[in-house]
Amino acid sequence: MTTKIAQKSDNTENAQPDGRRVGSGTQRALLALPDVHPPAWIKRVLDQADIRVQGDRPWDLQVYDPRLYRRLLRHGSVGLAESYVDGWWNSYRVDELVTRLLRTGVQTRMPALVRVKDACRGLAFKLINFQTDRRAFTVGKVHYDIGNDLFGRMLDDSMMYSCGYWAGANDLAAAQQAKIDLICRKLDLKPGQTVLDIGCGWGGLAEHLARHYQVEVVGVTVSQEQQVLAQQKVAGLPVDIRLADYRSLSGRFDRIVSVGMFEHVGAKNHRTFFETAHQLLAEDGLFLLHTIGEEADTAAPEPFINKYIFPNGKVPSRREINNASLGLFRLEDWHNFGPDYDRTLMAWAQRVDAAWPDLSDRYDERFQRLWMFYLYSCAAFFRARKGQLWQQVYSPQTSDQEYRSVR
Repeated sequence: MTTKIAQKSDNTENAQPDGRRVGSGTQRALLALPDVHPPAWIKRVLDQADIRVQGDRPWDLQVYDPRLYRRLLRHGSVGLAESYVDGWWNSYRVDELVTRLLRTGVQTRMPALVRVKDACRGLAFKLINFQTDRRAFTVGKVHYDIGNDLFGRMLDDSMMYSCGYWAGANDLAAAQQAKIDLICRKLDLKPGQTVLDIGCGWGGLAEHLARHYQVEVVGVTVSQEQQVLAQQKVAGLPVDIRLADYRSLSGRFDRIVSVGMFEHVGAKNHRTFFETAHQLLAEDGLFLLHTIGEEADTAAPEPFINKYIFPNGKVPSRREINNASLGLFRLEDWHNFGPDYDRTLMAWAQRVDAAWPDLSDRYDERFQRLWMFYLYSCAAFFRARKGQLWQQVYSPQTSDQEYRSVR
């Protein structure tokens, strides 16, 4: 295993995922790296991405164990992540390495065994609903209940675990505040209205809505840890934080907002989600959906993310969202600021990396490497423009209210 993750400097260009620095004089630590040569398929991909094995540029691949190649050939992205956790390889800039791989279209050029596995996974997700009512709370237990101490150090004080809005913002807190303000302006809130927050997280948005816009909020989450902290955050405000699945809700709301939750719904439930929102929204109401998206229609979720980070969900495609919402809602606005998620993820990575010395008693080195790979590879997903961040505003088709887009 490599050196324990240490605190980064303020210079994110020189601070590296494993705590080593890239200086002007020495481009890499003086380690005894084996003389390993990748198989032909891997070499072609690396050459096209301009990545060198044992190279001295920040995005180059430092291979410590040649078993890496066999794992890549058998398991694709899961093998890349697991090998990183095992310390079989490293890079000064994991985010840049993965960005370069994604830009080459590596996900469409996997070896035969990986393609067969992906096809089987895709068939499984077409046949099985992995986000039934019974499974709805799985992602809460696996991911969001990991620990409020971890998320408290990674996120800013608002505890918003979704893409910030960096137009005019210079730091994470300002970007998250700008995102909250953008959402509120798009919802055209009025005092006394009722708002449903589907996937309310740790309550940051619900608190802001109630405190600054004098509205009543019902927030729902599938995470017990989120519910506890959110209830503390909104104490004394007209906010009801519930541990519930969206499909169990009833009533009518003037506004509905869902930020960073739709990715967990699953393709088989997309229509149900929009039907539920339609039933819960007042006839003259507005519904804002904030979600990660991608252009490609994929049958199954990204295997590493599904196995280790967010089980059973899937990033929706543009076509899937359109098909699920047609006949229920009028699309008033579609806003894409996907590149802002790259900056958000890198800010989270910098904050949590600096916090590992304080968190190390609870989170071991393997978890730290897994978590950093998650953040850096997701940043790469948006930097390579494979991932998008969409905010959509909908109104009921029966509504005759006029809506003007807000930026």
